[in-house]
This record gives sequence, C-alpha cells and structure tokens, in this order.
Amino acid sequence: MIIPMSSPVLSEDDIQAVKEVLETRYLSIGPKVEAFEEGIASYTGTKFGITVNSGTSALHLAVIAAGIRENDLVITTPFSFIASANCILFEKAIPVFVDIDPISYNIDPEQVAQATQDLMAGGKAAERWLPRKIKGKLDHNSKLKAILPVDAFGQPADYDPIQKTASDQGLKIIEDSCEALGSEYKGKKAGTFGDVGAFAFYPNKQITTGEGGILVTDNEDWAMLFLSLRNQGRDIFNAWLNHTRLGYNYRMDEMSAALGLSQLKRIEELLSRRESVAGWYNQYLADVEEIRLPIILPETTKMSWFVYVIQSNSREIRDRLMLELEVNGIPSRPYFSSIHLQPFYTQRFGYKRGDFPRTELAGDCCLALPFSGAMTEKEVQFVCNIIKNILAS
Repeated sequence: MIIPMSSPVLSEDDIQAVKEVLETRYLSIGPKVEAFEEGIASYTGTKFGITVNSGTSALHLAVIAAGIRENDLVITTPFSFIASANCILFEKAIPVFVDIDPISYNIDPEQVAQATQDLMAGGKAAERWLPRKIKGKLDHNSKLKAILPVDAFGQPADYDPIQKTASDQGLKIIEDSCEALGSEYKGKKAGTFGDVGAFAFYPNKQITTGEGGILVTDNEDWAMLFLSLRNQGRDIFNAWLNHTRLGYNYRMDEMSAALGLSQLKRIEELLSRRESVAGWYNQYLADVEEIRLPIILPETTKMSWFVYVIQSNSREIRDRLMLELEVNGIPSRPYFSSIHLQPFYTQRFGYKRGDFPRTELAGDCCLALPFSGAMTEKEVQFVCNIIKNILAS
C-alpha cells in the first residue's frame, strides 16, 4: 500500500475552474483574485482580504505594516515553520523567542507577558530574553513592536492573555494562522485575533491554491498598503506606473485564485474529511503507551486539522518509528525542527541546545504521520498497525 505524506483533495469542479480561467484573457490581476479575497474575508468575518503568492509573503507584508524596522524586536515562537521567524529578519528586525506550552505546542502566554514586561523595562531584565550575540549590542532606537503567535498544527494560540499583553503595552499582534484556516478559539475564527492574520494555501493545507497566501484585516489603511506592496509598490489610486514605495512581486495569479475559490465553496466538507482522518488515528492509536496523541484544548471550539502529529516518549523512539515506517513504505516527518537550532540561527544569534527546553523536547519527539482529507480509514488503520508492530518488537 502506497500512502503519500499529504495529498490535496481536488474535484472536477476545481479542475474546471482552472480550465475556465485559461480560456479567458485574465491570467493575473483579474476577477477571480478579487472574488477569492472577498470569499476569504467573508468566511473569516473580516473586512478585507488581500491575496499574495505565499504565506511567507503574507507574513512579510504584515511585518512591514506593523512598522517593524531594523533592530526592532518581535516576540515569537521557536516551534514553527521557519518562515514565521524569517519574515522578521527580512526587515532586519530581531525575533525574540519564548518557549511553548507543552500541550498545545503554541507560544506560552505567560512567557509572552514576562518577556514583554522585561523588554519594555530594558537593562538586565531585557537581556535575559535576547539572543547571545545580540546582548549588549542593541542601540537606543531598538523597540519591542509586536507579538507574532503561530497557530501550530491548526490549533489557535491562547489569545485572551496575548491580547491583554499587547493592549497593555501598545504592541501589534501578527497572527500566523497559515496552518489554521477554519479553526476557532472560543467561537471566533483563527486569523482574526490580531491586527492582521495570515493564511497559506500550499497543497498540504486545508484548502489549496497550489502556492498562495492571504492577509485578513479590519484595518483599511493596512489593506491599501498590502495592495500596493504586493504589486511593486504602485500607488493603487493614481497613475499606472506611479511607484510610491518599495514593493514586491507578491501577486497571486488568476488560476490559483480560481482553484482557491472553488475549494472555498466546499471548505466545510474538506475540514470534515480531515477531522474524520484525525478521528481514525485517535481511535486506532488510543492504546499505544509509547506515544502521546494530539490534545485539543477546551478554548479550541473548532479544530481545523493541518497535520496529525504524535509525540513519542523519547527521541530514540521517534527516530526508530520514522526509520521503520519508511522501510514499510510509509513516509513521516519530524515536525517541527526547533528554529533556534537551525544552523543559520545558531551561527547568527548564538543559540544553543537548552535555551528552550519545551520546544526542543517537541522538536526531538514529535512525528507527523501521513495526513490528508483523501486518506481512507483502511489506510489510517494500516499506518497505525505498522506503528504498533514497530513498538511491540
């Protein structure tokens, strides 16, 4: 049995939607992009949706809109896809990592509050949160500007205390919901708890555009800025080639938007299919003592499954599972690797193992299993039986 790591669920309507675009004169900057933006904004309950060509691009533009500049500080998580930290570096700012909650794998709001208080106070209190190679080198213009939480694996971060911290200290919140389209925290959609939310539509996401992303916000000024920044910095109101700021080619094309719009029409079906797959995994792995299954917190009133991640009791068990699953034709991935231990981050900032123990434990022991809405119960049961056989041997 061949089981892919992930696979998009494409319908004949999806395929036809892309074909129809190819038969028009609009391949970029056309009506499908606008319709998809309106659809996502409506789905999330926000005023504006601005498409871009990736979730990474969305995060980059959000960092710019938040006024984050060289040597500014942004509190974020070291347990994420690396783009959530890289987007801060794009503007020569400094990601300040705090550790995660060991249950949800999301940023720990208590550490966010303490780090914020100390960084605002400055001096030795602030130093404890800064990377080794940054300590003592910040100039007086460096300011803490924002908090960038990530909704890991589709589960929203704990936003009530994060919002309070941001409000008390006048900080922006950039919500990385690239993995969480459709999730809800206390009945409110992911992506709507900050000044701006970012989603991504890579083929392994809840809905796909192939490559693509979107920003959602209620801030009209930010929305107009995003429209300009994604299109080479053009003034959206005046002359055709009037460039009023440094911008980028971050546009989404019409084919991608048409696919996304078609998928959005059946998003609840796609989310339901993913929930069923996660439920089968929970059922067939429930009695395996060597691993911990995903835990959904009470505040997560709707879980939008991005991946299915188990946590083993040790790195040795995780690595053995990964190796022997591969021997049996089943792919799996360590998910995530700790950002602060990536070679670039250790070299640039001086991070070491032991800096963020909860993140490192998750990075050492978490394993993503094959997951998509296309999986059948028989396939899930096959994967789970192989896992049980490996651990029993």
